[in-house]
Amino acid sequence: YEMLRSLVGSEMCIRDRRAFDPNIILYNSGGIRMTTLFRKRLIPSECVNLKDDTIIHIDDEKIITSWKTFRPKPEFSHGISYYVLKEGFKISKFYKQDNSLAYIYCDIIDTSYDKASDTYVFTDLLADVIIENSGFVRVVDLDELADACSGGLISNDMLVSSLHKLNNLLSTIYGGTFSQYIDVLERYEQENISND
Repeated sequence: YEMLRSLVGSEMCIRDRRAFDPNIILYNSGGIRMTTLFRKRLIPSECVNLKDDTIIHIDDEKIITSWKTFRPKPEFSHGISYYVLKEGFKISKFYKQDNSLAYIYCDIIDTSYDKASDTYVFTDLLADVIIENSGFVRVVDLDELADACSGGLISNDMLVSSLHKLNNLLSTIYGGTFSQYIDVLERYEQENISND
């Protein structure tokens, strides 16, 4: 039960239990091929198609998505995420049902891309950062990162990568430059609201 509670923010990815299949190619109603996003978790082990996420923007450096939780809960029901591809983190604004900001949640991720199927797989590298509305910063799930390492679920290279990415993220937060990511996220968020 404690392990499940520590997965705050992960419910947004539990929407489709189909296993990862890079041969599945999706098309929109106009017959245009759609980019496919998957979230791969190590604890618990699963790879989930994020087919209900709406891709707001995509380019070589970033992907912006909006999403709703599978089962809304008091803490949050929907949000918007910014995959910072070159830095290896995903920054999400989690919103409550009344559209007030619950908190900002940052996942450390590894990204793989298959050009032939236009598919991204984002592997959750377990270390996460939560930024409360008060500005208080919490680093969470380092115990899961340690468990994954000792259990052989993550390679030493991935462990080192996760820690370096976490350090880089914390450096931007404590160094005062994290707002650049929030500015990008909010710009797309406002454009998305304007287009609705």
